[in-house]
Amino acid sequence: MCKVLIVYYSMYGHIYTMAEAIAEGVREEARCEAVIKRVPETLSNEVLEKMSALEAQKAMSHIPVVSVDDLVDADAIIFGTPTRFGNMCGQMRQFLDATGGLWQKGALVGKVGSVFTSSATQHGGQESTILSFHISLLHHGMLVAGLPYAFAEQMTIDEITGCSPYGASTITGGQGQRMPSANELAGARYQGAHVARIALKLKA
Repeated sequence: MCKVLIVYYSMYGHIYTMAEAIAEGVREEARCEAVIKRVPETLSNEVLEKMSALEAQKAMSHIPVVSVDDLVDADAIIFGTPTRFGNMCGQMRQFLDATGGLWQKGALVGKVGSVFTSSATQHGGQESTILSFHISLLHHGMLVAGLPYAFAEQMTIDEITGCSPYGASTITGGQGQRMPSANELAGARYQGAHVARIALKLKA
């Protein structure tokens, strides 16, 4: 079996929804297991409530919190983060900053790494978030995978949609009112299956 770990942070549920689609794609490969875990929250319940995010956080409380050691056990890791000023969110950054011990051991060298994201608008930093995230993966010696143009629906001009060759993405709207579209979820599933196939080939 090949184990694909999906590590995400989601404040309002958009990235979690995408993570579920990523997992569906991974499971399309019969010999692949998909495991979803969330990074630790750094904000207090009081702050989350003021941001109208507490209920969404409670709805995701059944997802186990990831540990640094979980990364070692995986054959591939797909990270999901919302965009914060064109970069990953602080919760994900804090988690990655705790992986220095893994870097010293080279524990993630040769594993497949991939990223998906969300932003409020079409041009809100989706591509820069994924590309800047890749820097951390490369420092760990990971093999970076994106969302190839074989997923041709990322080129559609018939509707507003996320997704790029760097990774699947969704547009949430300024108030978080837009959940991932069918096309964006299809991109996430494709990315999950794509990463799983690469991981299987590397493990063979």
